[in-house]
Amino acid sequence: MSSKEYNLSDRGFTLIEVVISMLIIMILMLGAFGAMTYAIKYNAGNKVRAQAIEVLQQEVERYRAAKFNSTTTDSFPSPADPDVCLESSLRDLRGRSPSKCRVYAFDGYGLTPYTVTSSVDNDPSTPGIQTESYACHSPQGATMPCAIKEIKIEVRPAQPGAGWESVPATAVFRRVRGN
Repeated sequence: MSSKEYNLSDRGFTLIEVVISMLIIMILMLGAFGAMTYAIKYNAGNKVRAQAIEVLQQEVERYRAAKFNSTTTDSFPSPADPDVCLESSLRDLRGRSPSKCRVYAFDGYGLTPYTVTSSVDNDPSTPGIQTESYACHSPQGATMPCAIKEIKIEVRPAQPGAGWESVPATAVFRRVRGN
């Protein structure tokens, strides 16, 4: 065989074959990168959601510790400073319409702000939220002290993102006199 002759099995890749194979590899890498970005984004959302549930649990415990017929405020400080609540947003069991607090929770890197919305209904059997000036009534119409209160607490990130972060962590529970 002369030096000018060559075997078809001995030749290399053409430039077009190399470009096509690189294009296929690039498309596969972009797909993998997109899947990794999606997973990271939604795992971060799960972390924020879990932290919102922790904040919710702390808020529920504050309301469980409050006096049933409080005439003063039983406001409990947040475990992380600052805890920004307006005067009308103090955590107590006086009946009131929904109010908002800004609570900051430590996430390992810094403080993450959460918005806590809460309401206390003095008579859950009557439609609407009955406020602190409301007096409960017996079936016969006589005025009597309220014996049950419904508390609704909702926690959501102050700057919600995608996924679970946009769904608030919510608790609705009732307290009766004696606990």
